[in-house]
Amino acid sequence: MKIPDPNNTPPRDVFSSAVHTGWLQRCALVALLCLMPAFPALASDALVDAAARGDLPRMTSLLDAGAAVNYRDRRGRNAVLAATQGGHVAAARLLIGRGADVNAQDDIEDSAFLLAGAAGHTEIVLLALGAGADLRLTNRYGGTALIPACHHGHVETVRALLGSAIDVNHVNRLGWTALLEAVILGDGGPRYVEIVRLLLAHGAAPTLADRDGVTALTHAQRRGQHAVAALLRRASGTAAGR
Repeated sequence: MKIPDPNNTPPRDVFSSAVHTGWLQRCALVALLCLMPAFPALASDALVDAAARGDLPRMTSLLDAGAAVNYRDRRGRNAVLAATQGGHVAAARLLIGRGADVNAQDDIEDSAFLLAGAAGHTEIVLLALGAGADLRLTNRYGGTALIPACHHGHVETVRALLGSAIDVNHVNRLGWTALLEAVILGDGGPRYVEIVRLLLAHGAAPTLADRDGVTALTHAQRRGQHAVAALLRRASGTAAGR
């Protein structure tokens, strides 16, 4: 059966045309099916990138389209860790609300919770605590979130962490507690005086020494940290009198 061509081009056979069209459609479908497994990974990679930028509209769009909230990129990061690296609180809140794992660790053993502690992102720490942060989780130095928070002088972050059940006397791979780290790596200034006060008020052991047998008090005296030493001296006397 021939059909007339309105442009006077040679007539086409209807059956042949239908077969040809069906073959093209099948080829397109096969190609689409082959590519489909890559779509979620591409979307999830894009989610990590968007989280690193704090791009809320893009993140929302990708999540709504099915991007995996806990997908890991080539560095082992999930999106909430990438958001934490950028200090993007709103992005972290969105992801945690969608089920992001705040304990997932990357190739260098950072997690959103651990990094938020170390970086002083107090709001993200509080979000992570509310989302089931593992208080026993440790970084590549064997420290909990509290120890680097003390090291870097993040007073409000330390306060937030001490409001949880975190172990104030945990010892890292260097043989240091949070109290020792605050003295050894701190400068004895007002921030560190307050951190030492907070630690002692929450049960930090003032007489717990490092691997060389040196206490926080001795370290403070050696470094001329007079206000810190005064706090430790009083606390050590109280501890000795118990």
